[in-house]
Amino acid sequence: MRRLLASALLTALAALPLTACAPGASDGPIVVVTTNILGDVVQNVVGDQADVMVLMPRGADPHSFEISASDAARVERADLLVSNGLGLEGGIGRTVDAARSEGVAILQVGDAVRPIEYRSGQSSGTPDPHVWTDPDRMHEAVAVIRDAVLDHVPEVDESSVRANSENYARQLGELAARMTERFAAVPADRRKLVTNHHVFGYLADRFGFETIGAVVPSGTTLASPSASDLSDLAATITAARVPAIFVDSSQPDRLAQVLASEARVPVAIVSLFTESLGEPGSGAGTYIEMMDSNSLAIEQALR
Repeated sequence: MRRLLASALLTALAALPLTACAPGASDGPIVVVTTNILGDVVQNVVGDQADVMVLMPRGADPHSFEISASDAARVERADLLVSNGLGLEGGIGRTVDAARSEGVAILQVGDAVRPIEYRSGQSSGTPDPHVWTDPDRMHEAVAVIRDAVLDHVPEVDESSVRANSENYARQLGELAARMTERFAAVPADRRKLVTNHHVFGYLADRFGFETIGAVVPSGTTLASPSASDLSDLAATITAARVPAIFVDSSQPDRLAQVLASEARVPVAIVSLFTESLGEPGSGAGTYIEMMDSNSLAIEQALR
């Protein structure tokens, strides 16, 4: 079994995609946002009061994404840079630091919304950056983003920004209510999550799930599982009778398929949008659409 898992591991790692970005230029006020998930939230807050430049395209892996030197130079001319922080954007951390040194106002949203630490795996004890999987924390983020925009972006109309923020915060409250209702249908003994890497710590805390394990036993897709890690997880899935493995739609699912085949219980492979928005029409074109789709898929797979 371990020989099979090791072979599958090498195949899957070789298939990891590369991504790039090409943000545009603007003569008006500019808010730069690192991730496309936060970009959607910021756009809802800002509305038409400033241009929102999102660095990561849809489908990008925030853990590994990098930008060109010319794009980095544009970032340094922003009025405000909004990042997730907490170590998520490993590939553009130096870009954020350079913008800060040039006097660009920086908002790291993760630091402002009650961050938690990973509790298991290779990342145990370090900050978990996946704050967006809890809609309540994103509700809190709206006020933080609103205040940063009003403080640092010139020429915005305060009443418009506040109205936008109130409207979007209301939508996030409705999202949280829908997710709560859906997850209430999942029996207590089936509220067990296995994912492609440790991405759902905040969701598990907010909605009462237990994280059983991850294909990549880390909080980043840059880490690599060993054959022993995969063998142990297959045994854990069997013992806990986990009915589904949740994988990111932009990542290869070869290892998850091997785990499902090695488990001695029926295991479905369920694709979610966990770290990036999808294209319009994919069911994850916006943050709210993504969370609605994910929560519905989780509820249907575990119920």
